[in-house]
Amino acid sequence: MSKSSSLLSDAQSRMSDIFDRLDIGDDVRQQLQQPNHIHQAAIPVRMDDGHLRIFKGWRALYDQSRGPGKGGIRFHASVNEDEVATLSFWMMLKCAVVDLPLGGAKGGVQVDPKTLSRLELERLSRGYIRAFYDVIGPDRDIPAPDVNTNEIVMGWMADEYSEITRKQVRGVITGKPVGMGGSAGRIAATGRGALQVLDAWAKREDKDPKSMTVAVQGFGNAGYHFARLAQKAGYRIVALSDSHGAIYAKQGLDPEPIWRHKNKTRELKGMVYCESSVCTESDVEQISNDDLLALDVDVLVLAALENAVTADNVERVRADTILEIANGPVTSEADKCLSKRKITVLPDVLANAGGVIVSYLEWIQNRTGDYWSESYVNERLEEQIVGQAERCFDRANEEDVDYRVAAYLQSIERIATAIASRGTQQYFNEDGS
Repeated sequence: MSKSSSLLSDAQSRMSDIFDRLDIGDDVRQQLQQPNHIHQAAIPVRMDDGHLRIFKGWRALYDQSRGPGKGGIRFHASVNEDEVATLSFWMMLKCAVVDLPLGGAKGGVQVDPKTLSRLELERLSRGYIRAFYDVIGPDRDIPAPDVNTNEIVMGWMADEYSEITRKQVRGVITGKPVGMGGSAGRIAATGRGALQVLDAWAKREDKDPKSMTVAVQGFGNAGYHFARLAQKAGYRIVALSDSHGAIYAKQGLDPEPIWRHKNKTRELKGMVYCESSVCTESDVEQISNDDLLALDVDVLVLAALENAVTADNVERVRADTILEIANGPVTSEADKCLSKRKITVLPDVLANAGGVIVSYLEWIQNRTGDYWSESYVNERLEEQIVGQAERCFDRANEEDVDYRVAAYLQSIERIATAIASRGTQQYFNEDGS
């Protein structure tokens, strides 16, 4: 992707072929060319030392044809309008591909949250809700956690919404603490769902997890829970990375003590890790994030940010399979190269849908007041994501396309049906006879 092209235009560049394959009419094509709306706000925050800082924030709603908008809120220094709009586009596809009655939305604040105190972070979180109160709601647009936000931040936001409305509106935000109406199983849902998609694909391909090596780029919440659960399932996790660096051990790594260390030191770089049942200190190698992408492994998991694999580094990728847990980690140009090299890509709109599925289940629980056990939530998650993944895999085989194309076909077909149900050019041109 060239520096001059936007993230949204790159994401949408895949759509022309999808529309043609489905013979989609002009009504749908036009409606899906841009978000329904994008709101920007200046969010004032009084800092601990007394001075005032103004943060830029956004909320985008891409499409509501299948239901209210759904999408996370990220706090990151690189957040901008184009990124938020693109993420809302992907959320629209994601909700439809796993057949949730939701549309696509996303929000963000341009900030490095690691520079804020906890009190400053709370003020910013509450300020975001004050800024966008008018465009969110349990029947309109339902936020959730994303990069650098978590259940605590969602709790502050839900509480602020309740303060403004003077009533409890638990369904306005998902990913909340369980004590505030959050769902059991939500924190691990994205990583768990990604593993369930990988497991379903591996079973179909007659691959044994115990013989598969995995490298994970991005050791945040989703990457950690995926790695933790994958190791328990028998996969050998040989490399992990965060924004500060990466570690590699041929014999395998145990994600849990690494996660505890990471949360203590805030980075992986420079850590000395050894678990006698897995490795010895001398067997652990510090490598760069670029080197992790080039490891000769069975599965490369992309769980960091968008555009991790581009035309500049795609030739270095040696993995047989890529599992996309991050949103948009492979550019369209790099995707074409991977397809030519017969590298399997399990796409983001399917593989990382576990989070939004359990967010949907949380929303249902909030609306009904009937709260479920973690085991039941996990069962519902597996049923939904594996069932829809199998449909994608079948379609890919039947139509001789890759999994991303199959997922997009599944998604756009459902969205187009919802749009067409409201009337099309063909319908309004009929004489009624």
